[in-house]
Amino acid sequence: MKRLLLPVYGVWCWVVFTTLALGATLSMAVVPGLHRRRVVVHYTARSILWMSACPIVVEGLEHLPDGPCVVVANHASYVDGVVLQAALPPRFAYMVKREMASVPLAAFLLRRVGTHFVDRRDPKGGAADARRVQRAASTGQAIAAFPEGTFDERPGVGRFLGGAFAAAAKGGLPVVPAAINGARALLPSDRALPRPSRLHVRLLPAIQPPPEADRAAIHALRDAARAAIVAHVDEPIIEV
Repeated sequence: MKRLLLPVYGVWCWVVFTTLALGATLSMAVVPGLHRRRVVVHYTARSILWMSACPIVVEGLEHLPDGPCVVVANHASYVDGVVLQAALPPRFAYMVKREMASVPLAAFLLRRVGTHFVDRRDPKGGAADARRVQRAASTGQAIAAFPEGTFDERPGVGRFLGGAFAAAAKGGLPVVPAAINGARALLPSDRALPRPSRLHVRLLPAIQPPPEADRAAIHALRDAARAAIVAHVDEPIIEV
């Protein structure tokens, strides 16, 4: 019986996601103010998880500074964005791969909540994106990112790209690692339908950037954040 119900559950999850995400996207055209739009997306994400019977536990919110910071999380599933939106306060702007800017409805929603589109492949473009994110953070914005950039079928935490850490180091911003567990079991890359999973997001103590924002400092910040996340997820490190 359980095996028969799993496809029904998976279809239900997609119906919930599509309906609520479409409603949130349409509301972006009329809801005034960036913060209000982010609040709509935050509660939409929480509603998607609640209606999908995927309980989420969030620990460590006290580690978030009151001012600007950079939150970095591991990336294991298509639902990671929804999970982090549900877990973090709605004051965060997100760094998202530039390819999403060409997805019509998603791009509209992402732009309306102040998303930063970043280039993962072009070093020059990526450096320019990091400078733009740094300028945004210097105005008081809090930033959230998935520094792996993408994920695959292999369980584990992959190589971290440097853009978010360059923005943090050059802006003198603390980096808060976030360890997400349960998202891969909910919807891995090789499965079309979600399955029930308990979600856990743990925000870890902030890592202060070194005084020098050179390449070595950026790499040290990146490696410290990755090591902190690996210590709190139920997946191994992927050596690339």
